[in-house]
Amino acid sequence: MSRPRPALPGPDQPPAPDPVAPSPSATSPGSPSAVHPVDESRPLGRILLFGVQHVLVMAATPISAIFLMSAALRLDPGLTVNLLSAAFVLSGVGSLIQSLGPWKFGPRLPFVMLPGGAPLVLFIAIAEQHGLPTAVGAVILTAAFYFVVLPLFSRLLAFFPALVIGTMIVIVGVNLVKVGAVLVTGRPGEPGFADPTNLGLGMATIACTVVFYLLFTGVLRQLAVMLGLLAGTAIAAVLGHMDLSGAADGGLVSLPELMPFGSPQFNLLAALPLMLYSLASMAEATGQTVINAEAVGKEIDRRTAVPRTIRGDAVTSLFGGFFGLPLMVTSGENIGIVRVTGVRSRFVTAAAGVVLIVIGFLAPVTRAISVIPSSVIGGTAMVVFAVITVLGVQMLGRSDLDRHTSTFICAVALALGLLPILVPGVYAGFSPNLRILLESGVAVGAFVAAVLNILFHHVRPGVVARLATARTEGDR
Repeated sequence: MSRPRPALPGPDQPPAPDPVAPSPSATSPGSPSAVHPVDESRPLGRILLFGVQHVLVMAATPISAIFLMSAALRLDPGLTVNLLSAAFVLSGVGSLIQSLGPWKFGPRLPFVMLPGGAPLVLFIAIAEQHGLPTAVGAVILTAAFYFVVLPLFSRLLAFFPALVIGTMIVIVGVNLVKVGAVLVTGRPGEPGFADPTNLGLGMATIACTVVFYLLFTGVLRQLAVMLGLLAGTAIAAVLGHMDLSGAADGGLVSLPELMPFGSPQFNLLAALPLMLYSLASMAEATGQTVINAEAVGKEIDRRTAVPRTIRGDAVTSLFGGFFGLPLMVTSGENIGIVRVTGVRSRFVTAAAGVVLIVIGFLAPVTRAISVIPSSVIGGTAMVVFAVITVLGVQMLGRSDLDRHTSTFICAVALALGLLPILVPGVYAGFSPNLRILLESGVAVGAFVAAVLNILFHHVRPGVVARLATARTEGDR
């Protein structure tokens, strides 16, 4: 058997072979029975193993999201466990929808879902101002808003070329790297910020991942991310930096509770910031769908695939709202995992969805995952998130940056989109609702890139042509 190519191909190098894909002859374009590696299912054990890797990499997000929500809103421990269970179950359900694509929901690409970062911040802000039932109602209203605005949004996809999406993906990647880094360092000004031990654990996790990727081949190389995470956890345990005191507490089964905050209350004005953010979320879903398809080497029709992704987000968020969760979104982590490992089968993320659902019902498993130090998870996340940034740069490389107008559009969008990420609190003097929108670097970057692209590449050529025609007629 020939050695597999590296899972991070260069611009002219094809993606690495997929260990769960059929042989090249079986998938040759001329074969009438050709099956794309994305749609190929192989041995259950191997698919489950790679699915667990996705879960290990993204599990920190629902855990940290719920713990942050619990701390900010002062929820009791029992309610926190209930919400954590719901977060895992709904993440699993959403992953199944996006990966398997029933009816018109889900693009049938390797996606996983989780509670989003920016929507979580908005959920907490609404809950603090108007109460938890109103925050839940805002999530449900926003999920319904997705379906209302989607037909119009689909017609606007022509204004999101590679230049716009690539710029947005770079901003998303930089923001995600920062999120991963904060898990390692802590937040500036808080006790324990940049603790040398935590920094050492994060760097050791990255180093282990690099060593595994360098030394191993085949399946073991594709599991380098998971092995790096496990190695970092083992180092933390040896150094005595793992708190196992709560791992054995509680019962065996944890069932999510329907409407844990009581009946939802619907306030359109309170929900407006979240509904406005959903437009940026749809733009981000556009970029993630395109970049995911590129990562697995599958040609898609954006006019159908992107709406399917958004519908998957919407229906998962709708159900999640009734279980007290913020908006659910497709995850950027797993796209990086797909690119790093070269494992392209959507049945891998479907298996991850099943594992997430099982975790949501099995309380001991949830507690065991929660004891992994945040610095170890952050070290793994930084590598995976940085891959997202590289994918955005690769997309920008194919967007004709030799044209001065394209370079200018990208530069302005990056400057404004990265500003709130690199300088937190820069918009603190603005009104709360406006600040919520401006502080979303992804939303600002996508909006600026799209508007400038329309002005420079759609409006300006027409104006110049009309002026040239008028000048020619005047010379006659």
